[in-house]
Parts: sequence; C-alpha cells; structure tokens
Amino acid sequence: MLTYARYVRSAFTMAADREEMPVRAFLSTVLLLVTPFSPVTQPVTEPVTEKVAVVTASAETPALYDDEAGGNANGDDPAIWVHPTRPDSSVVITTAKEGGLYVYSLSGAQLQHLPAPPPPGPGHEPGRLNNVDLVPGFRLSTGVRADLAVASDRGRDQLRVYAVDPVAAAAGRPPLTDVTDPSAPFVFHTTQEEVDAARTAYGLAADGADIVVSRRHRTTLGLLRLVAAPGGRVTYRNVRTLDLPAAFPLPDGATWTPCAEPGELPQVEGMVVDRARGVLYAAQEDVGIWRLRADLTGRPVLMDKVREYGRQDTYDPATEECAPGPDRGFGGRHLSADAEGLTIFEDGRDGYLLASSQGDDTFSVYDRGDGRHLARFRVAPGRRADGAEVSDGSAVTSAPLGAAYPAGLLVVHDGAETPGDGDREATGFKLVDWRAVAGATGLR
Repeated sequence: MLTYARYVRSAFTMAADREEMPVRAFLSTVLLLVTPFSPVTQPVTEPVTEKVAVVTASAETPALYDDEAGGNANGDDPAIWVHPTRPDSSVVITTAKEGGLYVYSLSGAQLQHLPAPPPPGPGHEPGRLNNVDLVPGFRLSTGVRADLAVASDRGRDQLRVYAVDPVAAAAGRPPLTDVTDPSAPFVFHTTQEEVDAARTAYGLAADGADIVVSRRHRTTLGLLRLVAAPGGRVTYRNVRTLDLPAAFPLPDGATWTPCAEPGELPQVEGMVVDRARGVLYAAQEDVGIWRLRADLTGRPVLMDKVREYGRQDTYDPATEECAPGPDRGFGGRHLSADAEGLTIFEDGRDGYLLASSQGDDTFSVYDRGDGRHLARFRVAPGRRADGAEVSDGSAVTSAPLGAAYPAGLLVVHDGAETPGDGDREATGFKLVDWRAVAGATGLR
C-alpha cells in the first residue's frame, strides 16, 4: 500500500504530466495509484441482475474461412475508422490472422483485403495479424499527417502499420496502404528462432503514438512508441514492460493458478485505452479485467473477475483441455472465461466500457467513470444477420455515421458464422446500431 506522502507526491506528479486532464479523470486515475496490486475487485456496491438484453445486428460481413481455400482467414478483432468529413463513408478494419486484414463498408461489403506477411524464410512462421487499433493524425517523415491502423502480428512478433486514405474511403476504393518500415524490430524477442516459439505480440491497444501490446502465453504487457521512418514509413521502439500476476491469493488462504497447458501463463488479449483518462483496460482471459495506467506505471487493479476465478481446474494431456474443478465461490458474476474484447463508448466525459464474455456469448457494460456493472446483452439472430457467438474482439463509436447509424455503431466478432459451408470453420463480424443496444439495455 502506498503511504499518504507517496500518494500525494505521485498524484500531483501525474497531474503535472497531464495538465489537460479534467478533475474527474484525474481523480479516477489517482485511485489506480492508491490501490494495492492485488486481485481484489474495486469496492463498488451495485445491484446484481441476471437479465440479459437481446439485440440484433443491422448488417454483417461475408464469412471468412480458416482453410486453404479461404486463405486461412480467421476473423478476430475490428476497429472503426470514422471519416472526418463523410461519416457514412467510414470503414471497419478487421484482422483475420494468417488471412491478413479485411476492410468493409458500413453495409458490410468488402472493400479491401491485405494479406499477412509471408514467412521470412523456409521453416519460419508466416504473419498472423491478431488485433488492430487506430492512431489519428500521426506525422510521417514526409510532413504529412495520416490516420494509421496498427495491427499486432503474432506470427512474426512485429507491428504492421497501415495509412488510411480518406479520399479512397469516400470513393469506395481500398483505403489502406502498408507503411511498415521493413527494418521494424521484434516486439518481445531478439532472434527469429525465439519468434518461431510463438510467445509473441498478441493483443494491442493504441493511445496516440503509444501502443500497448500483450505477449501470447505470458502475462507481459509491453509499451511501444511509433516513430516516423524515412520515406513515409513507420517503425517503433520499446519503452517498458509490465508483468501481471500469474497466481492469485484467495480469501481462504490458498493460492490459485489458472489452468493452462504446461509452460503457459494466463495471457491478455482484449485491451482498450481510455485516452481522456490515461487508463488502460486489459482482459486477462482466465482471470478478469484489469485497470491500470496506460503508460504501464502504477498499480493495476482487478476491477472484475470471471466466474471461474479461483476454480482449480486440472490440465488433461490426453484431451489437451482443462477439466473443471469445484466452484469455490470466489468468481465474479458478469463474465465467463474467456474475458475478451474491450471497447469504450465515449459520451462526452461519460460513457461505457464494453467487454466480451466469450464463455456465455454475452457482453457486459460498465460505467466508464466508476466501473459499476450496468448491463449485459447478447447479439442474437435477427432478420438481417445471425447472432454473435464465442466473440473475440469488438469496437464501438458514439460518432453518428449517417442515416444507418445516427447514434453510433458497435462491431463485434462472430466466432461461429452461420449458415456455414459444411464443416469449414467460419467467422465474421456483426454491425449493430447503437440505438438497439441503448434501447434494449436502458443505456443512453
């Protein structure tokens, strides 16, 4: 626990670093500094309801197939780029692992496909683009400012960077151009042999030119900073890392370690930065949602836990699965593992944090300011699209996007696209009118 003197010094140092931060945001961030680094949920009193609202999608993207015929495309994470002058020409940018990046219009029509990078040589892993986020107004070495889409490449342990062309987007043409510096470094490793072991860049969240990346099969988060490179290219440098816990003390005195394959630790994938507050939310899949400073300093707070928290499952090498142990009653009430995609709906200084509860195909909504749990909903089959199941990434915007989405848009990954094509593994993305979410849950 921080002493009072250290609390005051740390709080006012941080305020000096962020003079533009409003009072409410400043106080929210101070809470991070004075909370112990322990897996205890924040002390918020709230009524608990099991009601799950139901919404349907307004549109969906074409199915992606994770096989050779489908280019090994496995959808994962979306980002919504809002056009600065023609909001109805905004686009949805999505990752598809070995399938690369796909770009869609607001109707769900495909505008562009960019393949993942090939293997750097024989016997090495190809690119696998995992998560994507947006960086507005980055100044290139040419002097031009460009919005960037930045993706984590878990196959090659790198970031891939793409410039967004507003003119092309408005014309319905492919809007992305790869501007990654060819000499961009590895994120977590120093040799290609280490990269091929697959403990590589995984989840990703952007905070301006600062990019937070998680490491696959580890609890490590890394902070990178984008750097303009010659010729209008973009590279990055490492700033610092932080390790979240891998074992957790329980109220009964026991220590709980989440079940995993031998040698693996409880990883983070879904992340989002509340840029106005300088706060990072990180979903540790088998644990819950952490809240911490976006610069990876200070003490993380476990703001909500998955229902399975504290349940000592046992790894079965025959099935390569974890056999459930008895429920010891230490878990949360709103999330079923995996805790996945995180995104923030901004409503001025207010708004909501949304989290994908992959284990029960629902989404939880939290107050952006104090972290109270407010609602749960699911995306069910409807007239225009099927529902969203085993959802990974999500993205939301409160920006009005024309007549179709005048109050904003939510895009969620669908890990079980239907109707499928026989036994082919199919994924896709659902586009949900925010009015449907607000109306079903009672949110504004």
